[in-house]
Amino acid sequence: MNKTVSIQELGLKDYKETWDYQETLFKNIVDTKIKNRREEANLQTPNYFLFVEHPHVYTLGKSGDMSNLLVDEKQLAEKGATFYKVNRGGDITYHGPGQIVGYPILDLDNFFTDIHKYLRFLEEMIILTLAEYGLKAERSQGETGVWLDVGTPFARKICAMGVRASRWVTMHGFALNVNADLGYFDNMIPCGIRGKAVTSLNVELGKQTVDEAEVKEKLLKHFAHLFEAELQRQEEKV
Repeated sequence: MNKTVSIQELGLKDYKETWDYQETLFKNIVDTKIKNRREEANLQTPNYFLFVEHPHVYTLGKSGDMSNLLVDEKQLAEKGATFYKVNRGGDITYHGPGQIVGYPILDLDNFFTDIHKYLRFLEEMIILTLAEYGLKAERSQGETGVWLDVGTPFARKICAMGVRASRWVTMHGFALNVNADLGYFDNMIPCGIRGKAVTSLNVELGKQTVDEAEVKEKLLKHFAHLFEAELQRQEEKV
């Protein structure tokens, strides 16, 4: 079992470019697992946690409904945004500047083989981080991600989630709104759920901006504790 997780800061990076990079890491882990099984090679599988910020982009999951995107290609171009259909779970999601996007690419055989537990731990990492800012974040039954004021008319989503797993290897992950431009969410029905608002950490705290580096440190602290992982930082951008 290898509980070391390589932390990589990708900076501002195109969605498709990052997706391709995820796929490369994902495939390498899967290939190592196949080799181990076929040849009894007993090679360690690596784990990664990518932090990235994307230019404005909308992505639609495998089970998503195209009608949840409320603008056409021409309007997307006018807004400087792109669109991709992706191989994760969930419906439609927006990514853009001011959002912390995290992609854990883990071999769950190194931790625990339970995808539901994995999702709950990702949610818990967000919930614990937001608690440090005085916010009571929660899960919302039957709805993905992390929410505020669940069960009230003021329920609003602050973090979207969508993952893919194969052979117990994960990819995709979460998008936490920290200093996000919420106007871009008006161009879609967030995660296909009508009548639900979206928010950002800076809005909730009444601040112009929140220190994103500080938020990342808190996320990693809770991630390491929950997954009993040893973090290995890779400083240079990939």
